[in-house]
Amino acid sequence: MDILHIEAKSKIEIIPVIEKALDKLPKRIGLVTTIQHLHQLAEAKEFLSKKGINALIAGQILGCDASSAVKIKDKVDAFLYIGSGEFHPVEIALETKKRTITANPFSGIIGEVKKEQIENIEKRQKGALMRFLSSDKIGILVSLKPGQNKLKQALKLKEKLEKKGKEAYIFVADNLDLKQCENFPFIQSWVNTACPRIADDKPGVLNYDIALRGIK
Repeated sequence: MDILHIEAKSKIEIIPVIEKALDKLPKRIGLVTTIQHLHQLAEAKEFLSKKGINALIAGQILGCDASSAVKIKDKVDAFLYIGSGEFHPVEIALETKKRTITANPFSGIIGEVKKEQIENIEKRQKGALMRFLSSDKIGILVSLKPGQNKLKQALKLKEKLEKKGKEAYIFVADNLDLKQCENFPFIQSWVNTACPRIADDKPGVLNYDIALRGIK
């Protein structure tokens, strides 16, 4: 099946909402957004420069990939996310450990990712790691979706676990429904290799990168 990706560029003005956020911004910020507003970041940078703010363009971010922000995190004091929803800015805050201010051009609302929200996610992952390290039977979740399929990584993790005397099982699905994990009660700990944000609201499910670091 051929897949055609078409960028959906937003026509809504972003400068008005950025102006509303000025009193929250430090002098060095990173600009991040989704594909809808990517073409407007140069305009945002120019506007902020006139206001005495040094803005670095990190570029596009995905909800499960904040690598563009991570690359510049040591050069900025905070990030300004232009867009809607919390999914993307939470990932920025998680990966960079920096203040992340949000500017929603659709609603005009200015916000900030709460420190407590990030701490809660990190606590859940720490708890999941402790459970993982003490488990003998581990299930490894693999998604078939393009961009999320990490079967090779799952197989490597399985091999590492078995060398440590643990039993590892790979579970593959197109749509990962974590409720289905309850059908396999013999599994003591679950590792997620797909979008890391899947585990945010599911206590006990550990993300792949944390699991890999934990067994080294």
